[in-house]
Amino acid sequence: MGSGTSNQHHFAFQNAERALKAAALIQRWYRRYVARLEMRRRCTWSIFQSIEYAGQQDQVKLHDFFSYLVDHFTPSSHNERDFLNRMFTEERFPKDLEMEKCSDYDSIEVPDNYTGPHLSFPLLPDHATALVEAFRLKQQLHARYVLNLLHETRKHLIQLPNINRLSTCYSEEITVCGDLHGQLDDLIFIFYKNGLPSPERAYVFNGDFVDRGKDSVEILMILFAFMLVYPKEFHLNRGNHEDHMVNLRYGFTKEVMYKYKIHGKKILKTLQDVFCWLPLATLVDEKVLILHGGVSDMTDLELLAKLDRHKIVSTLRCKTRKQSEKLADGKRKASQMSSPGRPTPWFLPMSGSLPSSPLHVGSHKAHKTGRSSSIPCSTSVDRKELSQQVRRSVDLELERCRQQAGFPVIREKKEPVLFTAEVDSDAEQLLQPTQEEWKQVVDILWSDPMAQEGCKANTVRGGGCYFGPNVTEQLLQKYNLRFLIRSHECKPEGYEFCHNRKVLTIFSASNYYEVGSNRGAYVKLGPALTPHIVQYQANKATHMLTTRQRISRVEESALRALREKLFAHSSDLLSEFKKHDADKTGLITLSDWATAVESVLHLGLPWRMLRPQLVSSSTENVLEYTSWLENLAKEQLSHENIQSSVLETLYRNRSNLEIVFRILDSDHSGFISLDEFRQTWKLFSSHMNIDITDDCICDLARSIDFNKDGRIDINEFLEAFRLVEQSCSEGNTSDGPQTTNTDDSSCSRPGAH
Repeated sequence: MGSGTSNQHHFAFQNAERALKAAALIQRWYRRYVARLEMRRRCTWSIFQSIEYAGQQDQVKLHDFFSYLVDHFTPSSHNERDFLNRMFTEERFPKDLEMEKCSDYDSIEVPDNYTGPHLSFPLLPDHATALVEAFRLKQQLHARYVLNLLHETRKHLIQLPNINRLSTCYSEEITVCGDLHGQLDDLIFIFYKNGLPSPERAYVFNGDFVDRGKDSVEILMILFAFMLVYPKEFHLNRGNHEDHMVNLRYGFTKEVMYKYKIHGKKILKTLQDVFCWLPLATLVDEKVLILHGGVSDMTDLELLAKLDRHKIVSTLRCKTRKQSEKLADGKRKASQMSSPGRPTPWFLPMSGSLPSSPLHVGSHKAHKTGRSSSIPCSTSVDRKELSQQVRRSVDLELERCRQQAGFPVIREKKEPVLFTAEVDSDAEQLLQPTQEEWKQVVDILWSDPMAQEGCKANTVRGGGCYFGPNVTEQLLQKYNLRFLIRSHECKPEGYEFCHNRKVLTIFSASNYYEVGSNRGAYVKLGPALTPHIVQYQANKATHMLTTRQRISRVEESALRALREKLFAHSSDLLSEFKKHDADKTGLITLSDWATAVESVLHLGLPWRMLRPQLVSSSTENVLEYTSWLENLAKEQLSHENIQSSVLETLYRNRSNLEIVFRILDSDHSGFISLDEFRQTWKLFSSHMNIDITDDCICDLARSIDFNKDGRIDINEFLEAFRLVEQSCSEGNTSDGPQTTNTDDSSCSRPGAH
């Protein structure tokens, strides 16, 4: 009896021991499994962010290139000067007449068969709610209502301060949302889950409403409508993507022109001005600062509060007052050269812009301080003649505006136009920001936090800075703040605390990189200012996937993008691989492979960890790099018969080429006219010291115009680039000698430069 009981206890003990060992093994396996998934997720995240930030660097570099060309090019005529102003410089639209022309919505008729939403002003809550429902059903707002809404929005924004001040005393809570980036589903989901805006439910949307997603226009219309309905409870901050130069690369310009083919140009011009008037930050209960990017060790809220924010047209380039005077001086000299018998007045209006230098007749103080370097020193022009010249120039400008707006030409002026040269010149000076003002705005729109102490340039994005915990603490103490809320960075969970919970990042675009890549989030602030964070997934498909399926799906998308990036730099990679293959065996070690790839792409990725997904054919820790590059090419080759080297160049430059096309297409018509092409090529040829005649430029333009309709569209532009690259690659690989017609070399081979 006792023996049987003892045996039972023994077996029970053994079973329990086995169960514990099994549980420990399962737990160990599960922890390893979760750790591997987390490692894959982090690698995937690094790939997406590195590629995204590399694109931002390309955008900054491309804009700097064009800016350099413009700054070092002296136009030889009025037309060239006007063209360059429209195409490359961040021209404001300061004249009320110009903005009235862009916002001329009364002349646009809404057809009887239009079934979309209708708006009437002043807007009511039902109008804004109807917009949300209409856009949810994929309806499009008519261009007349778009322009009308933008016009009213601009009038409202002009009245707002640079830093809005909110109080939780007047609302039950304040909801702060981060980047939306054209993802309408996220905005609708926020309103569904948190409630529509109302006097009891205030909202702050923290910039980056547009770009990347396909519904940026609809998001803007909804946000602007609710802002007009609830001006005290609904607030918007400017982000780094509320910038017409950034929109060229990331899709918003293309979206507007696709949805509004006829009135798209007016909408874009009006939006450019609206973006400049968006407030820069929001302060809640004088304790919580909400801004898009971050801060720097030089951030001055007092300066930010009093600067003229509408002067910052684009954060990609600062056109300071001194630069403006220098450019104006060059323009004046050029205009005088174009008319030697009768010098053109330096203050003649150009492309809707105000003169670029002050004019103080009889003022010695201005000359002494050096602010009037572009003013003619001659005193032979008396006040009466000066007034007549100004009147003539203004009349010409008004007539040009009427013609562009479609009004009948007025041959005779019965009443004089009143104009004050002093006011005009001083206004132009005020339109140009100082370097310090521009830097302040760039820092709050582009900066990111970092774990290390200090403040350093944000070389990854190409703009703004990285700021450490000490910089945050310094700012909070200086202005007696509790914490900062910022956006600007996609986070896996939709939010992230850093700097001892003194900086909160909120990102509201779920599935930003790929379906399942990240959650969206928003934060609610009550009277206690304790952040309450709400996370969500706007895409229902993600709820049907397991964690492993979601990570695998996102990982594959990231690796596909990375392979495209590698293929786009195949030639550079091959050269770098050969440096590590001193014996010319065609083989390199996997360690050398990782080093070479990083030296070419500069993405800062863990290449050794990514090697199994990118390198499948390797033996004994060595790689046959030529075969590996050929396999990359096979994955990327399209159905067209395009050489690998040509396709590589297209992959590498397509985004930049599209931006170049849209910059050349200065009137956003979707086509490059012969005049735009000719003036642009003159700019390039002067920079590269190419002697080319107008006839040669015209021949080149006609050769690119494949369908012979007198203009160049985006497909013809890309095709011409592809053919030039293909011919160059064939010429380099040909065994036979190349014959060149020296007489026509300047015309037939401009692409070779």
